[in-house]
Amino acid sequence: MSDRQLAHAHQDSPQSKRVVMVNGIPASGKSSIARALANATGWPLLSVDGIKEPFMQQLENVDRVLNRRLGLASYQAIWHIVASAPPGCTFIVDAWFGSQPEQRLREFLQGAEVTALAEIWCHISGELAAQRYTSRLAQRLPGHPGAEYIPELIALAECAGPMKIGPVFIVDQMGDIDINDVISWTGEALNKSY
Repeated sequence: MSDRQLAHAHQDSPQSKRVVMVNGIPASGKSSIARALANATGWPLLSVDGIKEPFMQQLENVDRVLNRRLGLASYQAIWHIVASAPPGCTFIVDAWFGSQPEQRLREFLQGAEVTALAEIWCHISGELAAQRYTSRLAQRLPGHPGAEYIPELIALAECAGPMKIGPVFIVDQMGDIDINDVISWTGEALNKSY
């Protein structure tokens, strides 16, 4: 059975609306995991940066304050898209969910009528996150935090964790990642209500 067939075989009720949260701090590898999962399943992928960055390209003088406001608006837009979708849809959402209060996430899930939830937590050390973040600085759009953010990122890596609203799969970015394990777990986890 292919990965795509496996994902569809695990579908809940056709009336359910399902979300896979790919969660982690910046530079934790969540976008790579989310893209691989989307490619394997055919589920649409929504990401905060994917929505935010076109606006950053059009606006001048984007500083960290405006960047954060655009991030909040992008997060809200993601849940508006999920809420507007018909029953039976499954979405992959790539975001650092810890940047928002848990209660706000719960409200968005309820408002979007999400009935099945799975969370993939991308665990990373502060040192590795800092290395990855540094290597991307030249490619980042103006308005994203620069090298001055790295000490904050390292500290964040030490205390950040998954939301734990539904089932959680931990992807250890310091080891080998088997995307097939992630895909199989996700299909099974979505059958469990949160």
